[in-house]
Amino acid sequence: MTYRAIIAAALAFTLPASLAAQTEDAPPEEPTFETVGVVLETTMGAITIALETERAPITAGNFLRYVDEGRFDGTVFYRAMSLDWGEQPNGLIQGGTQNDPDRILDPIPHEPTTVTGLTHARGAISMAMGEPGSANGDFSIMLQDQPGMDANPDATDPVWQNGYATFGTVVDGMEVVEAIHAAPIDPAKGEGWMVGQTLAEPVVITKARRLAEQK
Repeated sequence: MTYRAIIAAALAFTLPASLAAQTEDAPPEEPTFETVGVVLETTMGAITIALETERAPITAGNFLRYVDEGRFDGTVFYRAMSLDWGEQPNGLIQGGTQNDPDRILDPIPHEPTTVTGLTHARGAISMAMGEPGSANGDFSIMLQDQPGMDANPDATDPVWQNGYATFGTVVDGMEVVEAIHAAPIDPAKGEGWMVGQTLAEPVVITKARRLAEQK
């Protein structure tokens, strides 16, 4: 037996076949991306969100500026939109500055999901807007997956072609999101398409803060 054959035999003996197979078949590690944690403290409980500062830097950075400057403190979740899809309650809740001139900042460039690689999955946080490039200080949180809000290059309408800009996900407090969504609606409140989607008692965001900050 040659020297090389002896070494090969020794290695085969010391490395079990099952372990060797695991090494060969091990899937590549999922890439990780930088995020920043934010807590929205509300009158119904806390919602913790991981903001995608690496994949959606413009949108996440805009949200962080609102947080850091206290622009969300005292605002409300005012909308609960329901969708009759599947067995689980679906739709979204919406909150934010409601175009308050003392709170809003300039609109931000649009980051479509075709660029960020993010999706409107359960717990995703997404910017509210009228058209791409008009988002400022209002946002929505998804109850369940809503791929129809992602960018669709084949759509003819510019809004649906670009989709909405999602920029993070709820990592703790989905039960609070669900409770806000289930709160009573005032059928007389709201205008246009908002009729039937406005909470009878808005849920106050008492404090928005970065996760590393102390209460």
